[in-house]
Amino acid sequence: MQLPFEFHIGLRYTRAGRRAGRRNGFISFISALSVAGIALGVAALITVLSVMNGFQKEVRDRMLSVLSHIEVFAGREPLTDPQRVIDEARRNPRVVAGAPYVAGQAMLTRDEAVRGVLVRGILPEAEPAVADFLRAVPRADLERLQPGEFGVMIGRELSRQLLADVGDRITLIAPQGTMTPAGVVPRLRQFAIVGVFDSGHYEYDSTLVLMHLQDAARLFRVEGVSGVRLKTSDMMAAPEIARELTRQLTGDLFVRDWSRENRNWFAAVQIEKRMMFIILTLIIAVAAFNLVSMLVMTVTDKQSDIAILRTLGASPGSVMKIFVVQGAMVGLLGTAIGVALGVLLALNIDVVVAALESAFGFQVLPKGIYFINHLPSDLHWDDVGVIGLTSCVLAFASTIYPSWRASRVRPAQALRYE
Repeated sequence: MQLPFEFHIGLRYTRAGRRAGRRNGFISFISALSVAGIALGVAALITVLSVMNGFQKEVRDRMLSVLSHIEVFAGREPLTDPQRVIDEARRNPRVVAGAPYVAGQAMLTRDEAVRGVLVRGILPEAEPAVADFLRAVPRADLERLQPGEFGVMIGRELSRQLLADVGDRITLIAPQGTMTPAGVVPRLRQFAIVGVFDSGHYEYDSTLVLMHLQDAARLFRVEGVSGVRLKTSDMMAAPEIARELTRQLTGDLFVRDWSRENRNWFAAVQIEKRMMFIILTLIIAVAAFNLVSMLVMTVTDKQSDIAILRTLGASPGSVMKIFVVQGAMVGLLGTAIGVALGVLLALNIDVVVAALESAFGFQVLPKGIYFINHLPSDLHWDDVGVIGLTSCVLAFASTIYPSWRASRVRPAQALRYE
């Protein structure tokens, strides 16, 4: 199929310049800068969003190794029949495991150190099925959580803060006091540390204390359990599964998925991604607007050509299409190079960072400061598509005004001094 003549001329203007004199050579240089600017902007945006997606996925996975995909509880009242709830939930084919728990807040003291902690009472034989981080804990440590022996497991960061290790004793103070003739006396109990876990998430490693379900119930004086923790086959489908369980479970129960429990954190991440997208898109916009100056210079230089085309019968619309094609080709070329470079960087970010660290002798993510020592990357092809489309739209928009000016050139005035 034969292409319109506007496309051929626009493509020729895009390739011409180096052999046609100094002025056209400068226009070609501006065109190359536009291509390079768009390519760098697109590549930077793809790489940054991929790294942000990687951080979000890394933190989410580590967070969900401690938290449950779905929680079922009875409001402020304890749940007295957790096994029935687990059996009903397991009827949903996407619920793969369940375990009861007792949760509460307490004050932890050792010597002169005082910390506020989250206490979770668990069944050692059932909890690893819903908490992935416990799969890395030696089974012998979990088996030491026996009812009535008041043993606890604490996070590695909390162990460092308290200078406590396996075999040391700590004191937990429950906020609910006991009424005595002398007034309200806080309930406290000494526990022995039987194990130390490492979830990979600082917040939980520094605040979470695990103990046997019965010991937690005795500490907080709970008749039953706080609720049931459920694990699903697909954590991203947990909100949908939670809505299904709301209709399936019997009794006055509340169902909450992980996205609602950490709504503020995930909302903050989404806002950061949007703002980063807007900020880096401005880089692409600046590079795309370089097309305006390039096309204006081209129109000024090609006025005689435009006049000849007009005298041969070309319409103003055809002249406009020629320069739209020229600018669009520059934008498409820059976008294609940027997408290729951005995808290559996003897929090999670990190799690039390792090379930079080796060349300049510094560490991007020191392990002593950050909870991970590598730069994660998670490339989303829908992000790549949106970025590429945005770049093409900006490049096309930049061609409209110069092309319109070209269509307004009058042949008589343009050829007067030729």
